[in-house]
Amino acid sequence: MRISLFAVGRLKTGPEKDLASRYIDRFAKAGPAVGLELARVVEINESRASNAETRKKEEGAILEKSLPEGSILVLLDERGKTLGSEAFADMLGRHRDGGKRDMMIAIGGADGLDPDLRARADLVLNLGSMTWPHQIVRILIAEQLYRAVTILSGHPYHRV
Repeated sequence: MRISLFAVGRLKTGPEKDLASRYIDRFAKAGPAVGLELARVVEINESRASNAETRKKEEGAILEKSLPEGSILVLLDERGKTLGSEAFADMLGRHRDGGKRDMMIAIGGADGLDPDLRARADLVLNLGSMTWPHQIVRILIAEQLYRAVTILSGHPYHRV
């Protein structure tokens, strides 16, 4: 299954980008062995619209255009469901084994995500009850993708 990351906002050069890139690279190298591959990372600029609702609609429209047909859509949102690492890995494995070809994991902008996208999403995930900066969310989801590969392959990286 091909997994894409979509992010509103671009990571600037620095330690956050380096760490996110490290985990993305680990995922890209280890994932094919368990049937998961990195399709692409899509970064877009935040909308410059004058109000939050319009910004969310504009950013959501770009996300919709980026979605491969039939793709699983996973949104990261504070109102989402919290999954442990093993449950996250299991969810990826179930979709892969169910014959799904593509999954898009999306990180919204500062204003959040368009409610219409949230209603259409296959899964809305919460990375914890705290609010995280965009840069850290990118690192967290990249690490969890790599961790999921190690869980699915039985690698000892994930210890309980």
